[in-house]
Amino acid sequence: MGLPVKDVMQASSQMLQKQLYAIFTTPTGGIDAILANLEAHLAFQVSLEKDGILYAAGPMWSDDEQSWDGDGLVVVRAGSRKEAIAIAERDPMHVSGARKFTVRPWMINEGTVTIRLDSSSQTFSVL
Repeated sequence: MGLPVKDVMQASSQMLQKQLYAIFTTPTGGIDAILANLEAHLAFQVSLEKDGILYAAGPMWSDDEQSWDGDGLVVVRAGSRKEAIAIAERDPMHVSGARKFTVRPWMINEGTVTIRLDSSSQTFSVL
């Protein structure tokens, strides 16, 4: 049996404890169905981003880092796992049946994000 969430929360009480939801999305068939729905899927992702729901998303490469089989990871801000599932169900990839998904609660405790903005060249990078 796993460790109760309250114990993890107590042990990490000085950390960020930002609750997010990870949507693991995998193909149900070949890559053709993924490609056929890619434009609508990406538009959906951008709408989630504009609404402040999308935390991060992108493709997951094969283990040898040489190809993409259609897997993806989408991390969303939601009030509950049930709400995250409702978000995932609206994704055109899932509506069309090109992909299936699972949702896991994910709490961020450690890590860093650095954004560099170079004013002179009007460029930025995420480190």
